[in-house]
Amino acid sequence: MTTDENTGTDAGTDTGRYDDRGEVPLAGYATLASVFAAGTGGFALLAQRRGVRPPERMPPWDVVLLGTATYKASRLLTRDKVTSFVRAPFTRRSGEGEANEVMDEPRGGGLRRAVGDLLSCPFCVSAWVAGTLVCSYAAAPRLTRLVCGGFGAVAVSDWLQYAWTWTQQIEDLEAHSSSAAGVSSTSSTPSSWNSSDVSRAGSSVPSSSSRTRAASSVRPGRRSTLT
Repeated sequence: MTTDENTGTDAGTDTGRYDDRGEVPLAGYATLASVFAAGTGGFALLAQRRGVRPPERMPPWDVVLLGTATYKASRLLTRDKVTSFVRAPFTRRSGEGEANEVMDEPRGGGLRRAVGDLLSCPFCVSAWVAGTLVCSYAAAPRLTRLVCGGFGAVAVSDWLQYAWTWTQQIEDLEAHSSSAAGVSSTSSTPSSWNSSDVSRAGSSVPSSSSRTRAASSVRPGRRSTLT
C-alpha cells in the first residue's frame, strides 16, 4: 500500500478532503449548480410547450450588447455599495474599492458560504446573469435589447467617469510637479547670485594698501600749495 505524498493518506483509500482546511463548501456549490441547471432546463421546457422559437442567429452586435450588460449587471450585484443589502446575509465587507464599489468576503459555512462566494465574485455571477439574459433574449428579444442597452449605457458612463477622474489626477500631478520645480529653482537662485555678487563687490572695494598709497600721494601736493 502506497502513501500519497501530498495528502499523507493511503493512495488506495484516499478519504482526504478537497482542500487542506476543509472550508470549501462543495455541497453548497453542487446545490447552486443544480439550481442553475434546473432553471435553464425548466425555461427550455416551458418555452417549448408555449411554442417559443429561439432566434435562428444572433447578430454580433447583440452579442456585444449582451456581454456589456452581463459585465455591468454582475458588477452591480457583487461590488456596488447600494446593493450591499442583497449580499449582507451571506457576506461581510472587507474593504473599499474604486468609486462606489466595495469588497466583500463570504461568511458562514455550507450553503450560506457557497452563496457568499457566488455573490462576492463578479466572474461567478456573470454566468448566472448571462444565462438569464439569454433566456430573456430567446423569449423577448426586443425587450432584452432595451434592458441590455440600459446596462450598456451605465457601463459607458462608468468608463467616462473613470477617464475624467484619471485626467484630473494627471493634471493635478503635473501642477504639483511644476510648482515643486518652481520652488526649487527659486530657492537655488539667490545662493548663486549672492556668491557672484559678493565676489564682484569684493573685487570693487579698495584694499587698505591701495588706500594708504592714495593718501601718501595726496599729502605732498597739499604741502606744496601751502608753502
